[in-house]
Amino acid sequence: MVKSVKGKPIITLQDITFSYEIEPGWNETVLQGMNMEIEQGSFVAILGHNGSGKSTLAKLMNGLLLPHDGVVTVNGNDTSEQERLYEIRRTVGMVFQNPDNQIVGTSVEEDVAFGLENLGVEPTEMRNRIDEALRAVHMEAYAKQEPHRLSGGQKQRIAIAGVIAMRPSVIVLDEATAMLDPQGRREVCSLIKRLNRDEGITVVTITHFPEEALDADRVIVMQRGSVYLDGPPREIFSRTEELQSIGLDVPHAVRLRHHLVRDGVELPPILHQEELVEELCKLLLKT
Repeated sequence: MVKSVKGKPIITLQDITFSYEIEPGWNETVLQGMNMEIEQGSFVAILGHNGSGKSTLAKLMNGLLLPHDGVVTVNGNDTSEQERLYEIRRTVGMVFQNPDNQIVGTSVEEDVAFGLENLGVEPTEMRNRIDEALRAVHMEAYAKQEPHRLSGGQKQRIAIAGVIAMRPSVIVLDEATAMLDPQGRREVCSLIKRLNRDEGITVVTITHFPEEALDADRVIVMQRGSVYLDGPPREIFSRTEELQSIGLDVPHAVRLRHHLVRDGVELPPILHQEELVEELCKLLLKT
């Protein structure tokens, strides 16, 4: 794991362009002139509607895709250099949308061990890492269980455990909660916040659920293959009408506050339901 130096960029994208070949002679550009830095120790949420390029961006971050133009570096390593990919993928772990597609072991602990076996980790160290990873995701009691018997949220926590066991500095979650029920989403969101806060792991979560961005340090909104907005959640979600104009929703409490302000109720910018309730109670006590 790369030692965390908060504030120092660990992933940098410079003038990135990426296109998919739809058919011979016809390419569709999904990223155009993209520039971005992800700082070590940060929690970044990336929002955007389908086709905005956010999932392509995720795959560029650990060399699963290579840019057609521009440079992606991970801890100083250029993803286009084949000999650097091993180190890059140890630094940046990926968690994808469907947990069933990531499970390969017949038991939970075997699944977590899979990546470690590929890295050639010796057995004693492997055992320690498996136990440590399962404790981190609160799944140690399920070590001997068959993964297919678990809930969607539990499966995704196991997928994250498999990544944690390889001790990355960065975890990129590409729509990792999209196929989960509300309880499963809460479990995964709580876990990634804790990993960022307590373990210092840099988190990049790509999502279409605005509520999942509320506790991020930074929210990046993508539109037509480029960065449309970039800033703290309170600043980004205060631009309710602007976000809605490009087809994005805002958290429920933010949307309700926007309607109240439009109707003449004086309220400061808020993010969470608890904040909204508190501000409304203050107004009621004044009347």
